[in-house]
Amino acid sequence: MPHWPWPDVIAHRCGGALAPENTLAGLAVAARLGCAAVEFDVMLSQDGVPVLIHDETLDRCAMSSGHVAGISAERLMATDVGARFHPAFAGETIPSLEAALQHCRRLGLAANLEIKPAAGFEVETGRVVGRLLGSLGRDERPALLLSSFSDRALEAAAREAAELPRGWLTGAFDADALNTALRLGCASLHLALDGLDVAQVAAARAAGLRVLVYTVNSLADARRLIGWCASGVFTDRPDRLLDAIH
Repeated sequence: MPHWPWPDVIAHRCGGALAPENTLAGLAVAARLGCAAVEFDVMLSQDGVPVLIHDETLDRCAMSSGHVAGISAERLMATDVGARFHPAFAGETIPSLEAALQHCRRLGLAANLEIKPAAGFEVETGRVVGRLLGSLGRDERPALLLSSFSDRALEAAAREAAELPRGWLTGAFDADALNTALRLGCASLHLALDGLDVAQVAAARAAGLRVLVYTVNSLADARRLIGWCASGVFTDRPDRLLDAIH
């Protein structure tokens, strides 16, 4: 199996539960905790700019509403997503992908970039993200792993940045998940914690795939998964798992 440079613990949505999700503040928190890698979600604005956000609407994270795909990048990047999390983060806004990559590079964080297209924008989102990443020199971007629940998005990104490793993101392990990951030329298979067992991890590894598991917040669960030879876990509580997983 090829060399795998990623750590055991990856902070979910930048800073996990310790900062507003998918924000530069979250990246700073992850770095201060000693994380070596983070995961975040990328979607396109109305004018085709990749920004960090998980949901197709602003409603859950912001004090405003609206569909991300129908809002300009300028307005999105002025949208406060910190105050709703905690008043201490008031003024923290949605960052562009470019800004997040710059911060990861400066902070020494590897990044699992999940391509999270709004419905109907799968190919376009993958293409735009892949083109942006492909245009950056190695010294301009952090270590990256691309993933998505959308095979069309991942395929489109791969056409623009074929050299970047990819992970197939799915809920549960089955033959279809395994075959899709192999068809897409993925290095890893990203699986949900619920229902996962040691035989499934072994089957994925036997096929040449690393296994990353989400979302793991218990130290006991993390230790069990690493004991099964999972390659890492996504966690909302890196403060609980870092330095204690082995």
